[in-house]
This record gives sequence, structure tokens and C-alpha cells, in this order.
Amino acid sequence: MLIPTPSTCNTEESAVDYDRWFRAQVEASLADTRPSIPHDQVMAEMDDIIARAERRASISTAPASKV
Repeated sequence: MLIPTPSTCNTEESAVDYDRWFRAQVEASLADTRPSIPHDQVMAEMDDIIARAERRASISTAPASKV
């Protein structure tokens, strides 16, 4: 899904499209009945995801060891 950004709104039509898209996203979020996830939990999960990605990146860029 292509997510519009305010900086890409170089015409009034695209600005209206962005506003419509943004309002729909807010309405959908407010109507969502799923339980909220606490901020601290989300941040802890993201920290874990980032740490794993950094470890994978450092392993894949490490020079091959000579035996």
C-alpha cells in the first residue's frame, strides 16, 4: 500500500486526497475494538526487533574467518 505524505502533495487535488486518506486512517483507528498495546511493550518489542536485525547485519558483513 502506498502511503501518501504531506511533502508529496504538490497540487490541491493531492492534498485533498492525502487529507481524505489521513482522516480515514484516524477513523479506522478510533473504531478499532482490539485492546490497546501499552507504549512500553511496543518499544520493548521494537528494541528486540532492531537488536536482532543489527546482529544479523553484523554477521552478514563480518569478514570470513580463515581456518
